[in-house]
Amino acid sequence: MGKRALISVSNKAGVVEFARGLEALGWDMISTGGTYDLLNKSGVKVTQVAGVTGFPEILDGRVKTLHPKIHGGILARRIPDHLRQLSENEIEPIDMVVVNLYPFRETIQKPGTTLEEAIENIDIGGPAMIRSAAKNYQDVLVVVSHQDYNMILTELESGSGVSREFRLKLAKEAFAHTALYDSMINQYLGGLRGEKFPDVLIWGGEKVQDMRYGENPHQEAAFYRQALATGGLPMAKQLNGKELSYNNVIDAEAAFALVREFQEPACVIIKHTNPCGAAIGKDLEEAYIRAFGADPVSAYGGIIAFNRHVDVKTATKAAEPFMEVIIAPGYDDEALAAFQAKKNLRVLELDMKPSAGLQIKSVEGGIVIQDIDGASLDAAELKVVTKKQPTAQELAELAFAWKVVKHVKSNAIVVTRDNTTLGVGAGQMNRVGSAKIALEQAGDRSKGAVLASDAFFPFKDTVELAGQFGISAIVQTGGSIRDQESIDECDRLGIAMVFTEIRHFRH
Repeated sequence: MGKRALISVSNKAGVVEFARGLEALGWDMISTGGTYDLLNKSGVKVTQVAGVTGFPEILDGRVKTLHPKIHGGILARRIPDHLRQLSENEIEPIDMVVVNLYPFRETIQKPGTTLEEAIENIDIGGPAMIRSAAKNYQDVLVVVSHQDYNMILTELESGSGVSREFRLKLAKEAFAHTALYDSMINQYLGGLRGEKFPDVLIWGGEKVQDMRYGENPHQEAAFYRQALATGGLPMAKQLNGKELSYNNVIDAEAAFALVREFQEPACVIIKHTNPCGAAIGKDLEEAYIRAFGADPVSAYGGIIAFNRHVDVKTATKAAEPFMEVIIAPGYDDEALAAFQAKKNLRVLELDMKPSAGLQIKSVEGGIVIQDIDGASLDAAELKVVTKKQPTAQELAELAFAWKVVKHVKSNAIVVTRDNTTLGVGAGQMNRVGSAKIALEQAGDRSKGAVLASDAFFPFKDTVELAGQFGISAIVQTGGSIRDQESIDECDRLGIAMVFTEIRHFRH
């Protein structure tokens, strides 16, 4: 008895060539619907599933392969008792299942797709055959990716039989394929219900790339894309440079998240996930000059992000110092050429649309999930709590500083002037320690500048320090039991202070 393969695929790339290869090796083929039509028209000898089952496709194609003559042929072990039962029931073994599934993801990502349309693209027979074949991997080859076709033909052509290890690899890929498919259905239906934190969490993702190493050379790492993601760093188009490293991805995410806060032309430079320079300007060139000038020493080897199409003047300047990554929504041809002159510089093109996703972090034995911190304020929403009223210019500056401090590791203090960072204090265990770092970095430039804090002042010491450096206005969360002490100190020093009543801790 010859070998038989059942082929039923939605993605028909390479399937004709694969079927011809099987035919040349003496295999018989069974198929359904559009796959049968394609193979038949291409001259491949193929039998319809209905010809095997003796039962037609029914219910608009919902039932085609759900039949004992199909699943019995797939699930039967090649042992005497199973083969006897097949013979008694006039069932022939099926030795290979080549199936990929209805395009559910592509369907739901089309604008205007209805629930009914999505439901009709949930495959039932396909996953059943894949799982049956994967369970019986010792006797049945299961193929879910067209990228495996050539490898499988090579194994079959070798004449030495397909190894157990290779069969197990295919089975593992098959179960991953159906699990990912189910995760997308689950996520889609949960989204329709507004379900953010389900009782059972199923997260599906696909590998973007293996990485040379993780955060440090002794750690292994890989980069994954969430199954239904439509935006974000995994969707970036790399136009130049080496593969992204683990640290590149983490820093690029931080740069991308901050730069898209601004409506005006903006540039952000990130090191170790913290901004060492951030600025807005009348154009990108001015924004870059300001951001780089904020801390040129720390900027070395950093990540630059722009929120506008990059022109050649900006690119020429940004290409001068050593940088790891450039991110922007687009590049002029001459601008891209300026960056591509540095062969190792990673250049990413990325849509700046805001994300509505969740932030996921791992802990040992579990994960924690929260909304992305999308809270924002404009100048009109700041609550003045001091006798001194900030000027319109100071209010605008405070709003800028507040956007930046949101993206600095807590405890976070940022000093800015002219919509440019002058000093950034990040990650200190006490707030006044971060303030000291930011103010000392800004130095004499602090006089007349503003200061932003990601959370409230537990004591008045930060205000006292700000006064010593000539800070003119402060924005902070408010809500400390000692708020009045900080307010009184601002009044004594002639500093304007506003509360946001929103906290931006970042860990």
